[in-house]
Amino acid sequence: MIKGYSQSIQTWDHGTLRTRTDQLAEEAPLELIIDHCDGEHWHRQNIAVTMRTPGEDTALALGFLFTETVISSYASVESLNERLDTNRQRVIVRLQDEARVDVQKLTRHVFTNSSCGVCSQASLDQVQKLCPVKPVMTETVDPALLCTLPQRMREAQKEFGRTGGLHASALFDASGRLLFLCEDVGRHNALDKVIGHALRQGLLPLRDSILLLSGRASFELIQKAALAGIPFVAALGAPSSLASALAQDMGMTLIGFLRESSFNIYCGAERLLLGSSADPS
Repeated sequence: MIKGYSQSIQTWDHGTLRTRTDQLAEEAPLELIIDHCDGEHWHRQNIAVTMRTPGEDTALALGFLFTETVISSYASVESLNERLDTNRQRVIVRLQDEARVDVQKLTRHVFTNSSCGVCSQASLDQVQKLCPVKPVMTETVDPALLCTLPQRMREAQKEFGRTGGLHASALFDASGRLLFLCEDVGRHNALDKVIGHALRQGLLPLRDSILLLSGRASFELIQKAALAGIPFVAALGAPSSLASALAQDMGMTLIGFLRESSFNIYCGAERLLLGSSADPS
């Protein structure tokens, strides 16, 4: 259960001012720490501090480590230790003896993702190097079914209904069945949590799946989806130019402005049964 935060506020509605208590989404920092061995000695490394909505923190840590290419499978993890009872909230991930970590590479990678330096062809090339196999989808998606997914995601967003202040990532199969849904104040965290749950259950790569984002589709979110093998991404908002370029390079389907009866297709239209169902317009 994600904790909430209550605050007295004023609301102006049709010329009437009133005071009421509102529920706000909680936001707090989380340290991600790894214990790893270089073959002779063990080291403890603080690799990131992220603002997130408390809850599912081990899934967030696993998803972060996977999408930052620190680990390639759950088998690399020996243990997960949550220390959330103090102001310094941490998740400590102990890797297996044989797991090796390039700390210098990790430091540069995290820095790149937290800066504006992702807007370059080098970033596209780097994702292709990390994902030599493009995401696979053998199924096709009915446009009428696709238009029902925002409502299905909304109905499953328990915390958004209470606070109105959380992003969500929802993963569906090609038939529209909801597999995972995670919420967080950070849209990247919400997706990391989804990928972390799937990684823990041995479901990667996530072929024949549809990822629905509650906001816009950024380069980093498409990058995370590609790393997890997700072939089909839809967003309620707009994609960025670099996100669209990356989706095209990776052979993915990218949908934007998904509504109850319309959407934009930015690439990968071959995965849609266009003309086989009612016109979504």
